[in-house]
Amino acid sequence: MMKAGVVHASCDIRYEEIEKPVPKAGEVRIKVKYTGICGSDIPRVNADAAHYYPIVLGHEFSGTVDEVGEGVTRLKAGDRVAGIPLVPCMKCEDCQKGNYSLCRHYDFIGSHSFGSYAEYVCVPEQNAVKFADAVSFEQGAFFEPATVALHGLERTGYKGGKTVAILGGGTIGMMTMQWAKIFGAKEVVVFDIVDERLELGMRLGATAGINTLKENFMEEAKALTGGRGFDYVYETAGNTITMKMAFELAANKAEVCFIGTPTKDLTFSVKEWENMNRKEFNLTGSWMSYSAPFPGHEWELVAHYFGTGDLKLDDSFVYRILPLSEIADAFEMFKTPGTVKGKILIDSEK
Repeated sequence: MMKAGVVHASCDIRYEEIEKPVPKAGEVRIKVKYTGICGSDIPRVNADAAHYYPIVLGHEFSGTVDEVGEGVTRLKAGDRVAGIPLVPCMKCEDCQKGNYSLCRHYDFIGSHSFGSYAEYVCVPEQNAVKFADAVSFEQGAFFEPATVALHGLERTGYKGGKTVAILGGGTIGMMTMQWAKIFGAKEVVVFDIVDERLELGMRLGATAGINTLKENFMEEAKALTGGRGFDYVYETAGNTITMKMAFELAANKAEVCFIGTPTKDLTFSVKEWENMNRKEFNLTGSWMSYSAPFPGHEWELVAHYFGTGDLKLDDSFVYRILPLSEIADAFEMFKTPGTVKGKILIDSEK
């Protein structure tokens, strides 16, 4: 048996004993260390968005391989790994093209299948990526959001030597900003409404930070590019205001990507929409973080750049680390807006 945080109904997550999983052929069992609470987990616990009950959530996790199933060759007991939650079908047209994020027949660890809010979780061998001793287990729990940021950057055909605007100073925004710097951005400017987030962006390598609550922020932003706007614009907040802002900040022939997930309907005035026509910028979206061969170079690069120290996990990214036994308390915090400022990590060893 093992301990786990089991969701039984809306607002009903319990710390209890369940059966410890046994790895099947081609699977590994991971002794979980840390799991991050993702924004998608919150409505699955605090509302009725779970796919079924009972369910063990958790998909942003790190740990150590504990046992391997028959036929496993790439991993062994003792390997330090980060979890890869998507399990594509590998048979549909999208999978055959290497577009695994677009698979319609996928499984997903921590929402469709039991996840990592537990002491142990079993995953297919391909769903665990090794990382070096230089990479901490805390960093391992941030692999998934770091790959989301990199995938979004690359959706625009990103090249260095250009100006970049990052709209939203949360975890994904800060990761996207760092990737832009790692791959040679000339200027990277972070936009947010909280000065502390802008200061964090500067610590992590942004060339400037602009508070969008300032009355003249748009003039200030455009002045940084000589009035021409930004070559690349990445919206990471999923906010209707910043999504519209992206259209205005974009330069002629710019590349714009919406990485953030919106939660409200969005409408544009004719003048706002005309920005895309008149500037002839390209607009695209980004979904998850995978490429061929599965799971993709995104995961390899996160392991590499966390290891070299070029990709940084600032202490402020983690709001609190709570033991698995207090998982219900963790989700209770999200019921009061503004309480949680950063990622909550669940420690499955406590």
